[in-house]
Amino acid sequence: MNTMSLIRTCGLCLAISFTAAAHAQTKVVYHLNEGLAQAARAIGNIRNHLAADPTAKITVVTHGPGIDFLLEGAMTPSGQPFAGSIGDLASKGVKFNVCNNTLDTRKIPKEKVVMEASVVPSGVAEVALLQAQSGFVYLRP
Repeated sequence: MNTMSLIRTCGLCLAISFTAAAHAQTKVVYHLNEGLAQAARAIGNIRNHLAADPTAKITVVTHGPGIDFLLEGAMTPSGQPFAGSIGDLASKGVKFNVCNNTLDTRKIPKEKVVMEASVVPSGVAEVALLQAQSGFVYLRP
């Protein structure tokens, strides 16, 4: 192979690599453990995130007071129900996870968790799993 052919081949390989990287789906885990104010901020962040990158794969993992917005009847600090925002984001592919350890500790029945959310054994373990094994980027609003 002559030098020009080698340069063209290398250039083509780089172009393919950059194209693949540009089309790779962003995977993000939003970690919530502070309560309703943090959840309200996160909802806004996630909406903005999806507006900028509609193909992003977003998972929200909650534990401690972070689960409160995913309980039936939860209201934002300004008195609006979270239900509409949760349903809207879930319809756009956002996944919501609630820590079972928190439910057990706080004696909250799983039936109180909104239907759009899934219960996972441990919120912190889920965050670690998504980062370490599934390549999710960590965000904490």
